[in-house]
Amino acid sequence: MEQKKILYVTQEMFPYLPSSEMSDICRKLPQGIQEEGREIRTFMPKYGLINERRNQLHEVIRLSGMNIIIDDTDHQLIIKVASIQSARMQVYFIDNEGYFRRKNILVDANGKEFDDNAERAIFFARGVLETVKKLRWTPDVIHCHGWFTSIVPAYVKKVYSDDPFFANSKVIYSVYASDFKNSFGGKVSAKIGADGLSESDIEVIKDASFVNMNKFAINYSDGIIQASPSINSDVLKYAKKSGKDFLEYVDKDSYVQAYNSFYNKVLGI
Repeated sequence: MEQKKILYVTQEMFPYLPSSEMSDICRKLPQGIQEEGREIRTFMPKYGLINERRNQLHEVIRLSGMNIIIDDTDHQLIIKVASIQSARMQVYFIDNEGYFRRKNILVDANGKEFDDNAERAIFFARGVLETVKKLRWTPDVIHCHGWFTSIVPAYVKKVYSDDPFFANSKVIYSVYASDFKNSFGGKVSAKIGADGLSESDIEVIKDASFVNMNKFAINYSDGIIQASPSINSDVLKYAKKSGKDFLEYVDKDSYVQAYNSFYNKVLGI
């Protein structure tokens, strides 16, 4: 059987960020899936608190230098990479001075959510997909983890729909308990509308709350995974009613095998 390629897109990953439910899964899952015989690539944001020297990050010049336009403004895309030697895994980082150099992740030192988190998520989504294209590495499955990746499914299915590179890629979205409190309002729909999404495509995120951002991701995914023991009840209900392939929560001792089987189900093999 042809070796399938799995792209992991995550908002956090251990050891680059502190241990958490999501960061631990996103550390162990790619390694486990690679050991199952799949080819993997992993992307996450290069938040400013990630110590580049300690984690031995270095810029990939051939992949960097592209500009991504958001709100008629150019934002430089910088790609960095690090290796987890014990797992024989590389991790790619999406970086930009304005969006990711601050020393906090998604909230400031006082716990206030950053006003530009929506723009940061858009930049991250675009940056990942453009970089994967530059790598000439066509994923069979794109597995997105956490609300910060919730824009990726729509980009794959709508904005890049005419691009043969992603034509056969299946998208899986993992829903976690991790959330945000303040709605982005109309910021997201206004900023990504110019990217090939119609009014009806983005209707659900006219009020870009946590629940609606997850619904938006579910709308454009082929499979949904409940990654936390308990997730938002509205999101859970929406996922189950969507008609998409759905995997209920699997504990940490057996999720690698369960997810691997779920990939096959979504791929139809």
